Amino acid sequence: MNKVLKDTGERVIPEKMKITNELLIEHIARYHFAVNYANGRVLDFASGSGYGTHITAKKCKKRVSEVIGVDIDLEVVEYARKTYYHPLTTYLQEDVTDPNLPKKLGQFDTILSFETIEHVEEEEQFLSNIYNLLKPGGKLVLSTPFGQGRGKPCGSPFHVHQLTEEEFNNLFNEYSETHFYYQKGALIEPAGVETNGNKPLGLVVCQK
Repeated sequence: MNKVLKDTGERVIPEKMKITNELLIEHIARYHFAVNYANGRVLDFASGSGYGTHITAKKCKKRVSEVIGVDIDLEVVEYARKTYYHPLTTYLQEDVTDPNLPKKLGQFDTILSFETIEHVEEEEQFLSNIYNLLKPGGKLVLSTPFGQGRGKPCGSPFHVHQLTEEEFNNLFNEYSETHFYYQKGALIEPAGVETNGNKPLGLVVCQK
């Protein structure tokens, strides 16, 4: 029998959530959005219980060579290995801010990073790792909730802070191409679409 994970308040465990749960719907929508970009060797940063890594492997099995899910929590890594096995998936316990990560894992054609950066104090190292882990021409799909800005308190005890839209947009200047999106619930729309001032969460698709 699989080990039952404790609910930390932000951890998404589909087996323990109702199908109508807004958090679950929002997270699954991001992965279904991202599968349009998944190709070759894929890295899922902060993969948690493994459902998104599994979605990517299942939906993109003809386009990906492997999907590696990385999380700092060994408990969720072990849960993912047991609950979301797929021949194309591997789950590893690693720190997304470890400067040796590019040497350990090599480079990837696609990197997914959903709701991670707001938890990371070493933001620059995290972003540097992503860039160095990505192959030239590779794609990054990353998301984060918007808030009051860097260094300012936010409503979640799990977050270091929540970036403003401007701060978020300025993180990706070194990429050759960037496309920004907004998400509310399951709906993901490109930047420039009228949102009536409601922009709770941002996504970016970058090409190195």
